[in-house]
Amino acid sequence: MNAITHSQVQDLVTHLPSKKLPIAYQLLADLHSGDCNSRREDFMLLPLEERRKIMAEQASQMMKHYERKDSERSTWQSGEFLEYSTE
Repeated sequence: MNAITHSQVQDLVTHLPSKKLPIAYQLLADLHSGDCNSRREDFMLLPLEERRKIMAEQASQMMKHYERKDSERSTWQSGEFLEYSTE
């Protein structure tokens, strides 16, 4: 990765839409304070294609998870509806 200057970062920030400023600020504040998760930093330093591959694998795993849970949910949701009187 090429060296990035403060002016390049500042230029990017000045061109962000206002609604994205809180996200950019939080990320920069986390990086400055050292609170940023090193796994997140490591992930962001991976090449774009590698990040896309990892995210696609995670999405596939979550789809399988929610499909499995859907059948369980159908079982417990398929009972009779009871109405309770408030009187």
